[in-house]
Amino acid sequence: MFFQSAFSAIAQTDSLATTDTPNTALHDRLLNTADDVLEWMSTDTWSFIPVVTYSPETSLGLGVGAIKVFRPKEGASPTLRPSSMPITFIYTLKKQAVLEIDLDLWKHDNRDYFNASLELANYPFEFYGIGNDMPAESQESYSSRYFYVRLNYMRRVLPNVYLGPWLEFRTENVYETVPGGLLASGAVPGSDRPQVAGLGLKLNYDSRNDIFQPSKGSFHQVSWITNQSFLGSGYLFDRYEVDLRKYIPVWKNKVLAVQGYWSFVDGVAPFQQTSLLGGSKRMRGYFEGRYRDQLSMIYQAELRMPIYRSLGMVFFGSTGQVAEAVSQYSFDRFHYGAGFGFRYQLMEEGINIRIDFGFGDQSAFYFGLNEVF
Repeated sequence: MFFQSAFSAIAQTDSLATTDTPNTALHDRLLNTADDVLEWMSTDTWSFIPVVTYSPETSLGLGVGAIKVFRPKEGASPTLRPSSMPITFIYTLKKQAVLEIDLDLWKHDNRDYFNASLELANYPFEFYGIGNDMPAESQESYSSRYFYVRLNYMRRVLPNVYLGPWLEFRTENVYETVPGGLLASGAVPGSDRPQVAGLGLKLNYDSRNDIFQPSKGSFHQVSWITNQSFLGSGYLFDRYEVDLRKYIPVWKNKVLAVQGYWSFVDGVAPFQQTSLLGGSKRMRGYFEGRYRDQLSMIYQAELRMPIYRSLGMVFFGSTGQVAEAVSQYSFDRFHYGAGFGFRYQLMEEGINIRIDFGFGDQSAFYFGLNEVF
């Protein structure tokens, strides 16, 4: 019934914008109020939003988010992509405290790109074991504190092609586990004080017409990182990732976004660094890390459409699996998820507030900024 109503509303989008009805007036009043509240909470350079989130990983979370979108004021090309700096702090009913700071910086007519990410967290979480068929009964709780930083510089070497190094460092203290559980036994790598430090390369092909709300083009990324003792890593392993995304305009002002993602871990990695599925980015409707192993592959599709003014809607589906080796991949081992969500445009540049409802092996609600992929 909900999906029928949603599609009916979408079909009537064009007429809503031009027909003077009481319902349209109500829509306008609600959206005007939302616009006024966000404008009141913003400055010339920053936008602030209260964060109310719920997901299987966090339960109810409250916090504050701030984002700055900017371009150099002088000497900038009109085609220079906007840089952004989102900052988020959240505290949840599961007593999780997370501070995230990100920076995406574009310079010199998009020839140079710099990305930095920092996370500080005290994070009670859940571990389901290693493998594609772990039952829900295998779940055990643990708590950890971690510090994570990532730095990446990329240079355009060909039209739409970027290449550059990246550095990753994460140190963690798993300070609480279930007595008698698998993590408490020490049999799982990463169950005590794992530290990883790696250096690698990223290769991007980026022909998107917009970095926040692409309606056509592609974003493809191949990355490799090696974690070695001379860098400060306590675990020796390599990780490879392939992320292929395509944006296809369909119908009127609607976009079909598709993604294929593969992760490969070679060596002994702490369980936090293994290939996984689940969470708000890869297969909504599954707990983050519900399934994890050396390899993973995930396929996602999302239909994005405007509804009225700054309000939009999406429908999405996904499938994926994890395995210890390529030979274990099989059609009957796929997990499936689907859902829908709403988008509210926060800035003219295309920054969206994102609310998603995902259904997989459980129902989940997600709140965030920008699109999932």
